[in-house]
Amino acid sequence: MFVGFFGSLPKSIAQSSSPAAIKGTWVTNVASDALISRDHIRQTVSRAKQAGLNTLFVVVWNGGYTLYPSLVQQQYIGIRQHPEFAGRDPLREIIEEGHRANLKVHAWFEFGFSYAYKDTNSLWLKRYPTWCGRNVKGELLQKNGFYWWNALHPGPQQLLQSMILEVVKNYDIDGIQGDDRLPAMPAEGGYDAYTRAAYQQAFNGASLPENPKDKSFLKWKADQLSSYAAKIYQAVKKEKPACIVSWAPSIYPWSLEEYLQDWPTWLKGGYADLVIPQLYRYNIEAYTTILKQLRSQVPDSLLEKVVPGILTSLGDGYQADVSLMEKMVQLNRSLGFKGEVFFYYETINRIPFSLYKD
Repeated sequence: MFVGFFGSLPKSIAQSSSPAAIKGTWVTNVASDALISRDHIRQTVSRAKQAGLNTLFVVVWNGGYTLYPSLVQQQYIGIRQHPEFAGRDPLREIIEEGHRANLKVHAWFEFGFSYAYKDTNSLWLKRYPTWCGRNVKGELLQKNGFYWWNALHPGPQQLLQSMILEVVKNYDIDGIQGDDRLPAMPAEGGYDAYTRAAYQQAFNGASLPENPKDKSFLKWKADQLSSYAAKIYQAVKKEKPACIVSWAPSIYPWSLEEYLQDWPTWLKGGYADLVIPQLYRYNIEAYTTILKQLRSQVPDSLLEKVVPGILTSLGDGYQADVSLMEKMVQLNRSLGFKGEVFFYYETINRIPFSLYKD
């Protein structure tokens, strides 16, 4: 028996959102069995539907592999698909099951411009060493265990665009999404040979600043990623105008200062159908602070395009309690946000409640 998640909320909040408002969750292949079989996918869809959700953001690129069979990836590294999913197409399966339940399904390119996690023997590194990002010491660009390509390099840019368009063309997908790794790169990057030459050409032979977060250098790098976001948006819309393009970056200005994600520019520039900032906090006080900050950054005319991302579970066992989630959703509504996206799907497995019920 499912317990009504909104039972204690004012009726106006429970009924305030329009049918178009995003009520979503991220579905990943890490610390979750949601995608390991067709039966599990059916269960994932069923539980999301029972919980009152209407949108699934499903991982399609993680750990340096696509989860779906990809001819693009095969052309680059000779491997068609993540080995754990060989012989199946979990993306096609969840689209079919999701649409049968009237849920929207978006392809989430989670790994973005990273190519490996705690792995210095990556096949991508061996095949395409010139793509790799470098820090000021000339070392491989690594942050929090993730190894990163140079996101300014045309090689990985073309790879990711080709994979995105492969999904848009070949699947009945409702949207595509980049997150805090697409388009993104740790601000410490930019010291590889390609970027060094590009910088010298742009600035009359000037040497790279020794400080990777030098204000003008950081802006120069971020502006190129903003241009890439626009390029992806335009390419997707040319192929399938109805396909939603969303970005799920970190909070601003941290997103810009640490990962070169100037997402307010993307939003105001018109190359974001949705922006879902990751407002990941563990208590209502901290959440209130960053939600109010977010609201101040978004013009009223663009508010409907911004959807808070809420941390509700982690693979290490963290689980937000229902009362905290209630307060977060209530606060979202009070500040004019009509929906939210929960990280991540296992929340629904751990606590059998029903979201968004009157």
